Amino acid sequence: MATEQRSFQLVVFGASGFTGQFVTEEVAREQVAPERSSRLPWAVAGRSREKLLRVLERAALKLGRPTLSSEVGIIICDITNPASLDEMAKQATVVLNCVGPYRFYGEPVVKACIENGTSCIDICGEPEFLELMYWKYHEKAAAKGLYIIGSSGFDSIPADLGVIYTRNKMNGTLTAVESYLTIHSGPEGLCIHDGTWKSAIYGFASQSGLRKLRNSSNLKPVPFIGPKLKKRWPVSYCRELSTYSIPFMGADMSVVKRTQRYLHEVLEESPVQYAAYVAVGGITSVIKLMFAGLFFLFFVKLGIGRQLLIKFPWLFSFGCFSKQGPTQKQIDGSSFTMTFFGQGYSQGLSTDKNKPNIRICTQVKGPEAGYVTTPIAMVQAAMTLLNEASDLPKEGGVFTPGAAFSRTKLIDRLNQRGIEFSVISSSEV
Repeated sequence: MATEQRSFQLVVFGASGFTGQFVTEEVAREQVAPERSSRLPWAVAGRSREKLLRVLERAALKLGRPTLSSEVGIIICDITNPASLDEMAKQATVVLNCVGPYRFYGEPVVKACIENGTSCIDICGEPEFLELMYWKYHEKAAAKGLYIIGSSGFDSIPADLGVIYTRNKMNGTLTAVESYLTIHSGPEGLCIHDGTWKSAIYGFASQSGLRKLRNSSNLKPVPFIGPKLKKRWPVSYCRELSTYSIPFMGADMSVVKRTQRYLHEVLEESPVQYAAYVAVGGITSVIKLMFAGLFFLFFVKLGIGRQLLIKFPWLFSFGCFSKQGPTQKQIDGSSFTMTFFGQGYSQGLSTDKNKPNIRICTQVKGPEAGYVTTPIAMVQAAMTLLNEASDLPKEGGVFTPGAAFSRTKLIDRLNQRGIEFSVISSSEV
């Protein structure tokens, strides 16, 4: 990372966006955290000074800190103006990039950060962008000792670090993990801002681009230990949780697999197979989701279909996404649980001819995923980057959260802030 003194340790880029405002609030909380022993100079960045000031004023009112606006720097920059991005990057040690969809707006920020000696963290859940940034910028970032760390929000810190936590808690060798995500909503229901909806639309529409990128990389398959983890049916029943489940279509699979490749090839650790699912409840919910999924996939393949999906998110997502995003009551009433079922071998047991003889169940639980958990995860990733340099990968580069933070105390930081990692059960079969 940058060794010379910068004006700001953190700059929140896109602070006036829907997610950016919550990240801004979280940095403001971290600024006055009781355990802090030093100042945390930081700034917000975006196109409009007026909007940035409104975000700071709202955060000041919410946190009871009337002088907040005068304590935080303001940087005016625009994603379409490379010179302004350079000026922002020159002033920061770490940029927190909240401007998406990243497939359209992410690369100029990565480029500006690397050219100006600045590390960068984002909350992207778009596998194609994340993997492309690795191939284009990993060596450039490594040469400068910079850390470009993607997917550092709900996508995909709970899953990525959850697998690492499960491995660390198993008394033996963890070989395979399946995760099940359960989203809990309160009486006000659930709603997500349409920025996430847009990212999903463009991601599904560009599946062929992701396949081409992966085919062109010519990576050797990561070896696996013990029996190969079998794929479940598109709809399967989880007895342990008494719920039907479907494959999780987010970035978790891509991110965790990249982490496991890094841990195996660079740190020479035993790789873990992984599969991700989302719990959907009873058979009625399954039928509804099947119809909604088929409807979405039909529209997303057509140009006019995508335009309609983007223009009317509330209608086409059956009320799950909106241009306004969730209300504060909806945020307060929501939470998530991610349950991990792992298997492996006890110490000394041969993995060649024996079946796995250890089972472990762990959980990551936290508050609302998109606008509470994501800011906490992103800001704590940044604080880890600033304060635990000796435990990061020795060389810089483009990393997943698990690759960057597997040897740090990030899990402890998250536990202290309401994102709880715990062992539910562990037994030898």
